[in-house]
Amino acid sequence: MSKTEKGSADPDDESWKERGLKLRAFVYIFGTHIIAGFVMLLFYLGQHADK
Repeated sequence: MSKTEKGSADPDDESWKERGLKLRAFVYIFGTHIIAGFVMLLFYLGQHADK
């Protein structure tokens, strides 16, 4: 029985590695933008705070 006949994907298959890399890159980029946006919000709020 060949790999394609099993019905389950091999974890060493390149398509799984590529999908994992794309997902990880998306999560890292999205997370970085969320953190940067939060820091920018803190600076904005700090500038406009009543002192």
